[in-house]
Amino acid sequence: MIGGVARSLSTVLVVLWCLLVGLPLAVTLTPDVELTVAGQHLSIGARQPSLSLSGPAQVVQIGNTALDVPALRVYGPLRPRLSIGPVDRDAAASALSPETGAKTRSAAATTIGIGFVRWYASATVILIGLTAAAIGVAGCAAMVRTVRRLSRTEPGAVAHVWRHTAGRLRGMATAALTVTLTAWAAAGVLAYDGAAHGLRQVKSLSDLVGTHRFSPSPVGPKVHGYAGVVIGDSRAARFGGPTAPDASADDRACARSTDSLAAEVGQLTGAPAVNLACTGASIAAGLLGAQTLGDRVLPPQVGLLKQVEGVRYVVVVIGPNDLYWTDFLRYCYGVDSCEDNLTQGEFGYRLAAFDRDYGDLLRDLADLPTRPRVVVSASYDVFAPDADCPDTRGPAGASGLSSDELRMLIDMNRRFNEVLRAGADKYGFAVAEPRLTPLCATGSPLGPDLQHLSDPAPFHPTAVGIVRMASAVAQALAAN
Repeated sequence: MIGGVARSLSTVLVVLWCLLVGLPLAVTLTPDVELTVAGQHLSIGARQPSLSLSGPAQVVQIGNTALDVPALRVYGPLRPRLSIGPVDRDAAASALSPETGAKTRSAAATTIGIGFVRWYASATVILIGLTAAAIGVAGCAAMVRTVRRLSRTEPGAVAHVWRHTAGRLRGMATAALTVTLTAWAAAGVLAYDGAAHGLRQVKSLSDLVGTHRFSPSPVGPKVHGYAGVVIGDSRAARFGGPTAPDASADDRACARSTDSLAAEVGQLTGAPAVNLACTGASIAAGLLGAQTLGDRVLPPQVGLLKQVEGVRYVVVVIGPNDLYWTDFLRYCYGVDSCEDNLTQGEFGYRLAAFDRDYGDLLRDLADLPTRPRVVVSASYDVFAPDADCPDTRGPAGASGLSSDELRMLIDMNRRFNEVLRAGADKYGFAVAEPRLTPLCATGSPLGPDLQHLSDPAPFHPTAVGIVRMASAVAQALAAN
């Protein structure tokens, strides 16, 4: 009786393990299924299960942006996840437009549905394997314990115990597989039904990834004589550097230096580049949209880029203004500790918003008719984790940056660079990795490659720092 109760408990534990651990693990281990729908590259899998009764499917764009799709609401733990990108604007892509009618939309929904069924079948095999493994481990453990116990008291009963326990093991396997696969089948039916119902409401690609945003139109006169273009923010403009005596009003407003990144890249590569970078620029206000500086309204940099004839390469330096990086620095300087959940949550929110805008920018660059080589510059760290100097202590009255805060800022920059690299990789663009000597560093004969907190443009590259950035860009261009 005692042995039977123990074996029943073992069966219950195995079933619970399969439902609570094995099922989520099968979802995690099953790779997405690659698809092509209306000329777009998709992959389909499932979100991590949660304890909620229902939830939306998910679309993952390039980088790490994850968007819930309210139209695809699914009951149960198994919720589909579509990964999309980069977006192709070819003839096949027009298939998901209102003009093509219900037939093409139905075919697209069917293709995605079949893809999910294929993923579900692979996950089923993995789940059966995990269940069998759990049954084997639990059953063998119970069998060994029983045999060891009886071998000391009833040696002649060992063979009988093996046969009897094997029967119990078959019962355990039957119960565990029946319960687990029944739950898995129910989850699959609910997932397919919810996804299929939602996909019938999808009339265009924008229903999955958001409404279409128009690319900036060409702005200004045609420009000749440049092989490359640098777009971006104050780091590329080399804020704090010398301004040319004959600089235009826009050049002065943007603080474009004579030793800007464009000038240095042109020197290193022998292929001159025009400098369109501007202080304060973000993707939305500067690169893809107009930027207001004082009483001047500057046209989108991508619009100006489209008027440069014969472009062979484009360099992109962007991000801190989108993330409001200065706000984080000021906050961390001013309080005893900025390592709070609010700061982390705000950074995550801004990073996701940047990722969406970044995807729009990359798509526009990929659509340039000359198909130039594109290099995205990664962001540099301002401090090392153990930095301690006047620049970390800040102005009078500030709390300064602790070692823990420095590590947090370095981790934020790492996460930001991961988004930059992920997007560039999706489009086959190169990534430049500038290695600048951070502030407070000792041992470098030239000192830090960044301007000090007391300089006109704190944390921006010095003349030497911009040369190092240009060198990284030149290496990326040569390797690409």
